[in-house]
Amino acid sequence: MEILLDGRSALITGGSQGLGRAMAKEFCDSGANVAIVARKQDALDAAVAEISKTGRGKVIAVAADVSTAEGCKQAFAAAVKAFGQVDILVNNAGTSTRGPFEQVTDEAWQADLDLKLFAAIRLSRLAFPGMKERRFGRIINTLNNGAKAPQAEGAPTAVSRAAGMSLTKILSKEGAAHNVLVNGLLVGKIRSNQWEARHEASGSNENVEAYYEDAGKELPMGRLGLAEEFAALACFLASDAGGYISGTAINVDGALCPVV
Repeated sequence: MEILLDGRSALITGGSQGLGRAMAKEFCDSGANVAIVARKQDALDAAVAEISKTGRGKVIAVAADVSTAEGCKQAFAAAVKAFGQVDILVNNAGTSTRGPFEQVTDEAWQADLDLKLFAAIRLSRLAFPGMKERRFGRIINTLNNGAKAPQAEGAPTAVSRAAGMSLTKILSKEGAAHNVLVNGLLVGKIRSNQWEARHEASGSNENVEAYYEDAGKELPMGRLGLAEEFAALACFLASDAGGYISGTAINVDGALCPVV
């Protein structure tokens, strides 16, 4: 089945690397115009150069910090200025911040909630009215499987992601009558720049491919997932083909999460 997003415009936060970059490429290859948002201009420029090679849609870079209200406004305004509207919003910005509960400071809690939860709240609030008026909208929230099955030392990230799952359900109920569909995609262990940073920090002598292979041995499928596999599902949900799916929190983790 060919997924087409011709005529649609998307805004993807955390779009310069990893899952965000893979989604931006998939959307643009499928015909959508895409605004990718991140804080570092050089990473954005590299992503735009790569995506533009194969993309049928246009892609623009927006340097903004969506952990702030002003950054969210800036990102949304840039996408609307470039494309006229935002049909598809992907709230993907985030990092995996976790540690022993007693060691997580107020500052760490606030930073995590600002980046993962409040960014999604603020951008969804900006996008929702236009989506409802046009009777088409897709909001996709990148979460992780800790939202359903939190582990010890999983705070603050599991808490902010669980809140994001509740936000997904609320928005899906309010958007359903207007053809505004809202879903969450829960990441398991997927190859990304975050894993490569862990590899570098570990000081391991093995190359990154061997590191990925070792990391995947304990998983049900025996391997880590690919960002492209995650992006393919996001593209389906963003399209007309996913037109009756809303309010779900889908595990994209190769059967890792114990909760359906």
